[in-house]
Amino acid sequence: MHWAAAVRSRCGWTRRGKPWAPRCSRLKSKPMILLSNRQGRLLELTLNRPEKRNALNAELCRELVQALEQADADPATNAVLLTANGKSFCAGMDLSQDPSGLAEIHNRLFTLGARTGKPLVAAVQGAALAGGTGLVANAHVAIAAEEATFGLTEIRIGLWPFLIFRAVAAAIGERRALELSLTGRTIGAAEAQAWGLVHQVVPAPELVGRARELALGIASASPAAIQAGLAYLRDARVLGWEEAGRLAAQAREAIFGSAEFQEKVRALLTKRPPPA
Repeated sequence: MHWAAAVRSRCGWTRRGKPWAPRCSRLKSKPMILLSNRQGRLLELTLNRPEKRNALNAELCRELVQALEQADADPATNAVLLTANGKSFCAGMDLSQDPSGLAEIHNRLFTLGARTGKPLVAAVQGAALAGGTGLVANAHVAIAAEEATFGLTEIRIGLWPFLIFRAVAAAIGERRALELSLTGRTIGAAEAQAWGLVHQVVPAPELVGRARELALGIASASPAAIQAGLAYLRDARVLGWEEAGRLAAQAREAIFGSAEFQEKVRALLTKRPPPA
């Protein structure tokens, strides 16, 4: 390759056909703050701001919301695994940025667990504070490393966890969420498991492997049944007891009539492998 062409391909600048590369080092691509990887029907998303303890700046919030909403609409995705690089899962909001004007994207992010039809599994190491706890509460299944810590620490800076409170209260109960909000204290993985915020606690070296194994299992289950179940949970929250019961009966009848359900039942009764 001609040297000028080589410079042009690396730096993207030429002047009248002559190479012009004053500082190619300045043109290094910006690191990706959200990584993605696909394994079959499982989409794995990884928070990638380890030097900032994966704090949620505006860009990361928007990329995460976009990725999760796209996964929700993608028929090739049956489940999502959320992991994080570095020592911390997520330290909450990036306080080096002005958070004004971000309420809409934050609200979309911290209500995704209640809105999505695709199961979200979280693998949590280190600190998961404030918005980090909000992400965990929005996951349908959460696995934590033994040293993980959680908390609604916003009160320490004169703030209330307005946008994450509903999800956290749904996960652990309103009174527990209120106590964490008022005190700003942190809790360990064992207490988080006892409260229902996380489902399993494992040694740190096993965290991602165990979470990925679990998420792959969920991704291999019937997407129609899971989506119907998550839709029922979403809709039943705003219904009375009797109405929720009628909705459950309707949803079950729809599953009974599906070709997938009938074929899997036939496979079970005839002791042959179920359809993929």
